[in-house]
Amino acid sequence: MPVTIISIIALACAAYAILQVVTSAETTVNKTVWTLLILVLPVIGFIIWVVAGPRTKKAA
Repeated sequence: MPVTIISIIALACAAYAILQVVTSAETTVNKTVWTLLILVLPVIGFIIWVVAGPRTKKAA
């Protein structure tokens, strides 16, 4: 049972990350690379995306 819950959480995190990547303003190449990384390595890809992926631009 706990493995199922952890799997569902990992799947939800990966789905969220992919949705954010697809709707971002990045280039198609960057979107493709991030999406493949998240699909191939769901947990590690999500963690890397959280650390290095989303960048917000601050208004001056």
